[in-house]
Amino acid sequence: LDLVKVPIVAETMCPFDRELSLVGTIGKDGNIALYPLAQNTHFEGQLHVSIAPAPELSDTVIAKAESIFKTLAKQMEYVGTLAVELFQVGDELLVNELAPRVHNSGHWSMQGADTCQFENHLRAICGLPLGDSHAQKISAMVNIIGVSSFSKNLIGIPGVHLHWYGKEVRDKRKMGHINVTADSYAQLATKFEQLSEFLPMQYFPRLLTQANKLAKQS
Repeated sequence: LDLVKVPIVAETMCPFDRELSLVGTIGKDGNIALYPLAQNTHFEGQLHVSIAPAPELSDTVIAKAESIFKTLAKQMEYVGTLAVELFQVGDELLVNELAPRVHNSGHWSMQGADTCQFENHLRAICGLPLGDSHAQKISAMVNIIGVSSFSKNLIGIPGVHLHWYGKEVRDKRKMGHINVTADSYAQLATKFEQLSEFLPMQYFPRLLTQANKLAKQS
């Protein structure tokens, strides 16, 4: 491959503080139901943990994210659930990726919101009124990646729900996810620690890291 003869787009590395994502649903009538901003934590290029609402958010960042989402949705004339991934650099936001579909970082809404992203997507494309997208509690989504052998007794932890996809196990494949709801970030940290007792931690390398960060922020 001769890079001199092939046009490319090259970007510098972005020293971002964290990745956020804003999931929302746009109805046929133009109404928009926005979910709270989620904070995403990755490992080796895959999403491992999403927390919503994202901790330590300023009103400025929230307003900018919502403005970006609404502008994109309007220009795209989109109907349905849409996710906008954002890099936060101080109080500035850079769009990282658009996902015109229900999104992994919005799976927390299955337990954490009055109307989840899946239901609102169906409402939107059917021309029905959108449901309430506000967070009912602090919530998290923990991806299950490349493993099926762990104690199902984890669902005995209050506020923990297991969603299993029934797929063949493969390395790096998303096999399911765990949703966790809590009354505070400190309680969420405690539940992450409780989860670690039932999981093979080599497959969940960001779980205790996030527990420690949440405990310090509380």
